[in-house]
Amino acid sequence: MTEVEAAKKSQESLQDRLAQVVELLHRHKFAEDLAQRQEGDGPDRTFIDDLDQRQNLAELQLRLDELHPADVAHILEALPLDDRLTVWQMVRADRDGDILLEVSDAVRETLIADMDDHELLAAAREMDADELADLAPELPRDVVHELMESLDAQQRERVRSALSYEEDQVGALMDFEMVTIRDDVSLEVVLRYLRRLKELPGHTDKLFVVDYDGVLKGVLPIKRLLVNDPDKQVAEVMANDPVAFHPDENAYDAAQAFERYDLVSSPVVDKNGKLIGRLTIDQMVDLIREESESEVLNMAGLREEEDIFASVWKSVGNRWAWLAINLVTAFIASRVIGLFEGSIERLVALAALMPIVAGIGGNSGNQTITMIVRAMALDQVGTNNTARLLRKELGVSLINGLVWGGVIGGVAWFLYDSWSLGVVMTAAMTLNLLLAALMGVLIPMTLARLGRDPAMGASVMITAMTDSGGFFIFLGLASLFLL
Repeated sequence: MTEVEAAKKSQESLQDRLAQVVELLHRHKFAEDLAQRQEGDGPDRTFIDDLDQRQNLAELQLRLDELHPADVAHILEALPLDDRLTVWQMVRADRDGDILLEVSDAVRETLIADMDDHELLAAAREMDADELADLAPELPRDVVHELMESLDAQQRERVRSALSYEEDQVGALMDFEMVTIRDDVSLEVVLRYLRRLKELPGHTDKLFVVDYDGVLKGVLPIKRLLVNDPDKQVAEVMANDPVAFHPDENAYDAAQAFERYDLVSSPVVDKNGKLIGRLTIDQMVDLIREESESEVLNMAGLREEEDIFASVWKSVGNRWAWLAINLVTAFIASRVIGLFEGSIERLVALAALMPIVAGIGGNSGNQTITMIVRAMALDQVGTNNTARLLRKELGVSLINGLVWGGVIGGVAWFLYDSWSLGVVMTAAMTLNLLLAALMGVLIPMTLARLGRDPAMGASVMITAMTDSGGFFIFLGLASLFLL
């Protein structure tokens, strides 16, 4: 079975399980409603209905116990609020923490709101320090205080350390569970040491070699440990130049380094070179996924991740700002058209053709802006190549404008028997595509210079520019040369 087939089968299986959970919920609700309608039919009928409800809930709990926490999180995100809370109450208490870490921020908020302080504390106590740091900002303050008091000194210090960094810094994501060794011992000693451990931390592909002061000296990949002579010293086979990060580095830069160097884990060191934690591939994958989701939302002008089953008012609050901006830009576009009402009345063909100019310009602008935002995310755009990039995008738009503008110009000539209208159409299309390219480069770069996300509302802004600009260019040229 290929990887693609395996992934497809896994996805199908997850969808099947979601369907099974939904079916059990429907059966439970049906039995519950039936029991309420038949309360007066006698104790035997009530007993049978109660038994049916319990069987449905028991089967639901059994299904949930079989699933990985990430799969349970997917199911919770796919259910309306009432069903979500019913399923959440069926989850075993010892799995609460793992599932809370897997669900989206918006869904996690609804689950935490349904838990009392005792349940939150029980779930949090099962987590590692880095996981606690992820969850702590969303917990009630008194729960966090009580939780910190219950930790030992080392765990408490680790949580505080992780919380001291911004969420987009390496220090906020680093894991404190790792295996350290010395360089003056044999590989046989290392192997015996590993066998005494109950289990290795997740994603352990290398051991970290430190001196007696905890300063990182290198790493020992597990594969080197396994294939080399056990009598050799660690210093003989370890890698002396590992890719390492500092806690105040940008986490997205670290994610790119993981992709570039095919890393599974990597050490995090302080300014003195002392090993203080590690990054792992699962954290980087989560970070990349969250950043991708955020960019998609920002392009559409959404301020934050939204629970698909959130209340109407909460969804309205998340979406209104850019809709208001869009309304203003649409009004400006309408006023541009209003300036040329006389021209449109005298040549009705303009009303039929002007949406084409604006629509193609908006599409071209979104293509440009998507490429620029992606290049900025990958650090491929800098002050030394901005001018070249702008010239390239203008060149692409010029060629596309002349080619496709010529095509639609020819169509306009054929439909309206006016070669001059075809020429105006071609010129307007070309100029609007050039405007789209210019704005597609300048908008994200300007947002970045202002310290904002380059993707924030970019789609809304580029559409506004190409609509207003396209109408003005086309109708202006038509007024000058056709009337």
